Amino acid sequence: MNEEDDAVLVSETLDGNQKAFASLVDKYYKTVYNSAIRMGIGSDDAFDVTQAVFVKAYENLRSYKSRYKFFSWLYRIAVNESLNVIHRRKYLEPLDDDEPATTNSPDGEYETTENVEMVQQCLMRLKLDYRVVIVLNHFQQLTYNEISFILDIPEKTVKSRLYTARQHLRDILIQEKGAL
Repeated sequence: MNEEDDAVLVSETLDGNQKAFASLVDKYYKTVYNSAIRMGIGSDDAFDVTQAVFVKAYENLRSYKSRYKFFSWLYRIAVNESLNVIHRRKYLEPLDDDEPATTNSPDGEYETTENVEMVQQCLMRLKLDYRVVIVLNHFQQLTYNEISFILDIPEKTVKSRLYTARQHLRDILIQEKGAL
């Protein structure tokens, strides 16, 4: 399924076809859920955020502008919902590692898991503005332009934040490695 298929599904949903919206949910559910997890929200809250994202998307589908990618529009809702939860809760939970290591040896699997956990813990130490751009760019592979749209900030600001976020994350990782 590509972006053109998304536009057809949106159009069909607006015409009353509930199955079309269910197809959009099926396509993007895991991505929205994982993005909430990577933003530092626990699995229960990530589930709630994901549900809220799709409810809001459905309720506001008429405001979707087809000149943008549906995914970018949906992701903007997801980021805003995640940020709302983080600001409401004023606490951060450790991230869950939903993806198993792909190495064959037990030693390699342990090292990979340990590295993933360390990076996630270090990521949680970044300011929220920096964490968001790292997650969107590195974990979701979004372009600067897409991140700019999602966060409603200029593309130059995205680049600047991403550069600064990478520097801070590098420093935190070096500090963490030195503490081991």
